[in-house]
Amino acid sequence: MGENLFSITPAIQELTELCIKNDKMDVSLYEKYNVKRGLRSLNGKGVLAGLTNIADVHGKEVVDGQEVPCEGKLYYRGYDVEELVQGFVDEQRFGFEEVTYLLVFGQLPDEKELESFCNVLEERRTLPRNFVRDVVMKAPSKDVMNSLSRSVLTLFAYDSDPNNISLPNVLRQSLNLISEFPMLMAYSYHAFNHSINGESFYIHPPEKGASTAENLLKMIRPDSKYTPLEALLLDISLILHMEHGGGNNSTFTTHVVTSTGTDTYSAIAAALCSLKGPKHGGANIKVVEMFDDLKKTVKDPKDIEEIEWYLKGLLHKEQFDKRGLIYGMGHAVYSLSDPRARIFKKFVSSLAKEKGRQDEYDLYSAVEKLAPEIIANERKIYKGVSTNIDFYSGFVYSMLDLPLELYTPIFATARISGWSAHRMEELINTDKIIRPAYKNVLNKREYKRMKDR
Repeated sequence: MGENLFSITPAIQELTELCIKNDKMDVSLYEKYNVKRGLRSLNGKGVLAGLTNIADVHGKEVVDGQEVPCEGKLYYRGYDVEELVQGFVDEQRFGFEEVTYLLVFGQLPDEKELESFCNVLEERRTLPRNFVRDVVMKAPSKDVMNSLSRSVLTLFAYDSDPNNISLPNVLRQSLNLISEFPMLMAYSYHAFNHSINGESFYIHPPEKGASTAENLLKMIRPDSKYTPLEALLLDISLILHMEHGGGNNSTFTTHVVTSTGTDTYSAIAAALCSLKGPKHGGANIKVVEMFDDLKKTVKDPKDIEEIEWYLKGLLHKEQFDKRGLIYGMGHAVYSLSDPRARIFKKFVSSLAKEKGRQDEYDLYSAVEKLAPEIIANERKIYKGVSTNIDFYSGFVYSMLDLPLELYTPIFATARISGWSAHRMEELINTDKIIRPAYKNVLNKREYKRMKDR
């Protein structure tokens, strides 16, 4: 291939400037025409674009006719996710499969229904013959999310009825993907780690009778070993990441692409591409990198004044990536608290003790306390700010010795359950393609022939 295909040449740079010149718009036009940038109002509230039965993200309540911030709540099919997780923990069992049943079918299963559903997932926990050799190992990517997308699109070619969007067929495809994602993720990572990093290549098959969380650790780790607490934390992480209402970017993408009548593989690949973005699924990587930079920058990680200095430096674009952000802080809906972060924190301390990383946990706790106060003093904000799930999830993954390359793919492995539920919901409830309006703000121009330009 020509070298210019993979380099930014002077010609490309010049054409880029042309794009900027002719695409740049006056931002005041958004206010003039009452356009909600990012489909959000000025106070961050999302534009109502659809209805759903699947999940509710709750960050405000009405008091005396006025909306006021409240402690965040997340509901799956009407059930408080904190109660769901506590139920699994109290009964000392894993919950990902049960919550998948809840999201896709709309009700909690009894013991017999859950056992039957787990058997359905287990029998589908396989890949087409030679798929790993012919697809996963060919052209391995340093970005596992891209490998996942390619694998999902390629599965279309192995499906005997890929374009059939009848509900039974879409459900079949969805359950296949929910079962296959852990393998696709783990094998894609090992292919990358072998081909690009020169490490050993492992293909551990999933174990019958093991949970999704247990199989993930078994397939990712070279020795396939894990502790009960490690598997519990990963299971909880999957549950907290598997759904977050219809308005988050990747789930909205699922609705938009599904509304066109396209196949399941295309819809889920589009959702994966959305989730890959660092503003969406990649945020926890930024949190870990930020804390690594903090530990390198401050002399004493236990000195509160030094931590405050660093956090102010982040906001002033003087530290880390100089973007002016404290990663892991704030959310589009939640203000006083993110329920997922609250749940995580209950278990993070135990894992930190098991891993001998209590000092690091103390540092996270200090930033969690200091950052909201500093942001409130330094910035004009419309609502409260608190830690979000990304703040602790990256720390948990690092304590589980999971590589950074897998942080977002694990998110996807959880969220495929939510995407599948929303795809079914879109197909069941509407036959209209989603098509919002964009207003043209360029005046009409007179055409000139080549010789006159």
